[in-house]
Amino acid sequence: MSDTTSPQEPADFDAMTRDIAEVPAVEVIVTIAVNLMSAAAVKLGLTDDGDAHKDLDEARKLVHALAGLMDASATEISSFHAAPLRDGLKSLQLAFREASIVPDEPGQGPGEKYTGPVYG
Repeated sequence: MSDTTSPQEPADFDAMTRDIAEVPAVEVIVTIAVNLMSAAAVKLGLTDDGDAHKDLDEARKLVHALAGLMDASATEISSFHAAPLRDGLKSLQLAFREASIVPDEPGQGPGEKYTGPVYG
């Protein structure tokens, strides 16, 4: 059976389980964090399309989820992995603050309950 499935072929969940079992937890956490960062950047209008997909309500949720993941996994991933993710999170928090017509009070922005106040 091939690695890809067509609409007529059922997914091979046993193979997918074996594949994910081989991935270290740190890689899963980092991949999810990068996906959250990318989605937040799109919703903040930071892509080539700019405002075409901008949605600050959605961006707030994504940044908050990223901050929660970073907080929860801080002791589980090395600083080698965590440092660039923290930098990216702070950049997204600052971008959110700049994009907001009425900025949140320091400490009230997305994810700031986990990271502390972000000043812009």
